[in-house]
Amino acid sequence: MAKKLTAKERFELIKRNTDEILGETELLSMLEKDERLKHYIGFEISGKIHLGTGLMCMMKVNDFVKAGVDCSIFLADWHSWINDKLGGNLDAIKKVAVGYFKEGLKASMKCVGGDSEKLKFVLGSDLYHNNDLYWLNVIDISKHTSLSRMMRSITIMGRKEGGSVDFAKLIYPPMQVADIFAQGLHMPHAGIDQRKAQVIARDVAMKLSFSPILDSKGNQLKPMAVHHSLIMGLGKPPKWPITKEELKNALSDFKMSKSKPDTCIFIHDSEEEVKRKINKAFCMEREIHYNPILDWCKWLVFPIKGKLQVKRPEKFGGDVVYDSYEKLEQDFEAGKLHPMDLKNGAADAFIEILKPAREHFSKGKPKAYLENLEKMIITR
Repeated sequence: MAKKLTAKERFELIKRNTDEILGETELLSMLEKDERLKHYIGFEISGKIHLGTGLMCMMKVNDFVKAGVDCSIFLADWHSWINDKLGGNLDAIKKVAVGYFKEGLKASMKCVGGDSEKLKFVLGSDLYHNNDLYWLNVIDISKHTSLSRMMRSITIMGRKEGGSVDFAKLIYPPMQVADIFAQGLHMPHAGIDQRKAQVIARDVAMKLSFSPILDSKGNQLKPMAVHHSLIMGLGKPPKWPITKEELKNALSDFKMSKSKPDTCIFIHDSEEEVKRKINKAFCMEREIHYNPILDWCKWLVFPIKGKLQVKRPEKFGGDVVYDSYEKLEQDFEAGKLHPMDLKNGAADAFIEILKPAREHFSKGKPKAYLENLEKMIITR
């Protein structure tokens, strides 16, 4: 029988490899009281799943499962429709959500060493259907949030603040916040680009009339939000060189994007595609601040595998195994590791990590789901 984790151990699992937790003190208090914690992460249905969506997100979900948290995956079909994904066709979005996307997230969970059978999936349409309470929450949240704040919050959709948008897109932020309260979720989880929605949720939490977040004793709570980093795309930044401050302020602009397929890796890419894309990646010698390959090693390879093995000829130093990211970064900055050797090591690591996903989509319904999605993307 596995040893029961302490509150501190559970907290460290939840916190590791994250950018921030909004409400750390509250979270630790709930863990110490052994309160049941309900989590969710929501996904727009917008095409093929890449490493950021698949591995980065599901790696944290796996940590939550290990920490004894009730985890759920929200397939946000209405949000995807509002945001014009897959041509704005709601029926097509629903089919991809419960088919390809669900299978892709299950496969991603396998890639990070988790149990895909422990995942609970919720389709947005199912939550909203005949659910007056949900729509009461949308209005209640809207009544406690200014129009200007809603307009600033459309950045959670990947839209630029101040841009011209149709009115439906202003409904997106209060709906995303309402998803949290309608499901009684203590711990929404997302990439750091979703922060504005989670901050609204915390700001309105104690003002809402219909679906407050409660502990086991009926005390009203603010939801505690967990945010993980966004991993970089493989391309060269629009401006080079770039300062640390400029990088920090524009990181969301450099994140991995499926709209630039050569600068991201999809979870079911072939071994040849993985190697090709990584070999083309921007990776300047000795550069550690803007280096997508190092970024992927830091946030994915070491948390998943615990090491990076680099194979190279004896004349260039022979094979080397890095047991920590810090040592890898030090050697690269010192010029002891060539960019091509780093790329080869990273390619080998991702080929191994993604093997369960390649196998999952090589046959049966998952293969058909992927093929149908690819036809849909081509014909749009």
